[in-house]
Amino acid sequence: MNRILAGLIGLCLLPAPAGADTLIHAGRLIDGKSDRAATEKTLRISGSTIKAVEDGYVTPADGDTVVDLREHTVLPGLMDMHVHLTGQYSSASQVQRFTFNEADYAFDAALYARRTLEAGFTVVRNLGDASNVTVALRKAIDAGDVPGPRIFSAGMSLASTGGHGDRTNGWAMDIMGDPGPREGVVNGVEDARKAVRQRYKDGADWIKITATGGVLSVAKSGQNAQFTDEELAAIVRTAGDYGMRVAAHAHGTEGMKRAVIAGVASIEHGTYMDREVMRLMKERGTYYVPTIIAGEWVAEKSKIDGFFPELVRPKAAAIGPLIKSTFAEAYRYGVPIVFGTDTGVSPHGDNAQEFALMVEGGMPAMEAIKSATSVAAAFLGIEDTHGTLEAGKQADVIAVPGDPLDDITAMQRVAFVMKGGAVYKD
Repeated sequence: MNRILAGLIGLCLLPAPAGADTLIHAGRLIDGKSDRAATEKTLRISGSTIKAVEDGYVTPADGDTVVDLREHTVLPGLMDMHVHLTGQYSSASQVQRFTFNEADYAFDAALYARRTLEAGFTVVRNLGDASNVTVALRKAIDAGDVPGPRIFSAGMSLASTGGHGDRTNGWAMDIMGDPGPREGVVNGVEDARKAVRQRYKDGADWIKITATGGVLSVAKSGQNAQFTDEELAAIVRTAGDYGMRVAAHAHGTEGMKRAVIAGVASIEHGTYMDREVMRLMKERGTYYVPTIIAGEWVAEKSKIDGFFPELVRPKAAAIGPLIKSTFAEAYRYGVPIVFGTDTGVSPHGDNAQEFALMVEGGMPAMEAIKSATSVAAAFLGIEDTHGTLEAGKQADVIAVPGDPLDDITAMQRVAFVMKGGAVYKD
């Protein structure tokens, strides 16, 4: 007898019986590669794989499972290229650096991973964490021990002494110490090589550097260049030796330029990006990860007395509002763009709000959706298995009510999530 999915209870529905398929009846289908949505399609799922995409609403065979999404738009699982699963910024964040243990970060990360998955994001790139927690979380999710997206982790990020990623900024001298490559603090070429190799040893998939100052670090500058050309070259080359690529946090123009010339794969935030940097990125295929929602969020919170440390507040007020206009100009110029939010600054589960901000910045809705599906998959090098809804791909499937091409905010109302053929939200 056919089984109809309804009133799902718990985290994950068991797959259909052996020999049976799951049929998803999609009212509209955005497959991640076409420029238009299709209507009245059936996705045939076998195990963890999409077996076929068929016209019409296919009649199930005996034993098949039917998922009725005829009133929804069905899409590939979404991908966010910039998250921080081990935390979520609040007015208590500065204190938590002294009160939290590794286990605290780990439990929070598991909670935030589940929220991210239920928001429709089946793949994420985690760019910097506490104590390499997301390396362990990646393993637990892959083993099926906890629900969450597939994680590409950078482990702990790399900074220079006093740089944006130096966690001891703002600490008293008697506890500040002198962190080095193991802790992610680099001074000189040898430190740079050692830090990258340590990340490889730790199990990281990517290298994350803070090429310029940042907003939330307790340090004066939010945009000064913080690595030398020689240090950047050593990081990128050593990462390549170990099969990793480099993501560069950068707000200031000079730091961005140095990072792009050194060969990083992506620029995160890019607030003060100028035409020269845009030209270099376009020529070299360097991707831009906008994180507009993070800029909007910090700008809003900067209005609240006491929410940020006083050294942070003016940076948040100045840098935050500029990211959307930078995105608009970079899009018009033709800089390669891939979806990313910096979630963990803003709350986990709100990732899809970025789509509306991208559309407000001039990107058509379908392009914004592709930036989080097929474009993101190609950027990560997993396009053979992820990013589109077609035969042979992994069954990462989501659905939203209505038509997101008419109302992009529909992406914030994910009603169905399947990852690897298993249902996590219905």
